[in-house]
Amino acid sequence: MSGILDRFSLDGRRILVTGGSRGLGQAMARGLAQAGAQVVAVARTPGHDEIDSGIRNLAGDVANTAAIPTLVDEAEKMLGGTVDSVVHAAGVQHRAAAVDFPLDEWERVVRINLTAPFMLSQEVGRRQLTAGVEGSHVFVASLTSTLGLPNIAAYAATKSGVMGIVRSLAVEWAAQGIRVNAIGPGYFRTALTENLFQNDEAREGLLKRIPQKRFGNPDDLSGALVYLASNASAYVTGQLLMVDGGWTAA
Repeated sequence: MSGILDRFSLDGRRILVTGGSRGLGQAMARGLAQAGAQVVAVARTPGHDEIDSGIRNLAGDVANTAAIPTLVDEAEKMLGGTVDSVVHAAGVQHRAAAVDFPLDEWERVVRINLTAPFMLSQEVGRRQLTAGVEGSHVFVASLTSTLGLPNIAAYAATKSGVMGIVRSLAVEWAAQGIRVNAIGPGYFRTALTENLFQNDEAREGLLKRIPQKRFGNPDDLSGALVYLASNASAYVTGQLLMVDGGWTAA
């Protein structure tokens, strides 16, 4: 009988990570590779070199939804078979008061944060069902999946919508061994939050609100992500796992 730590291993798993060339997506790809997975990191501007052992870079824009089947074809060629897991780390943000929020920015955020991950999971899930491959889909949610924050109406709408997708796909695919969950990062310093971190007052206000009294480090997501991608969470589907230093508990 294998030990509990063996259930966290991703040896032999083929994983596709979007937004995998920088920020949280890069840290997620690295953590998955360190757990044994073969990873393809998709980004519009991927690095020229491999991020880490077991990671391959693939240029692609998930917002171009018509090209998603071709993108998955390329990823499967690089991985040598059907994708076992997909991690949706690509995302964008636009900050504006609700009364001033531009329609073109609303549509851009919705397309990248909500429509694209659904259509990518739709394509990967279709192939997994056809091939009889069990798998794990991990969406990236947010604090705004469960609570309200000002000036980010489109982002909040997409991250709330992500959980609707997670629950629906989890229920549809559970009997076929495909699990669908979400990971919810709190405040990490990334390109999406840099303007907040540049504001001393805003930064200190956020820090006071976090029970652990620190911001997240990108590698803080690795343990939770490996758990959701591995057999350690074999009976977990349709769930949101927050990694927020206690923000949503306070």
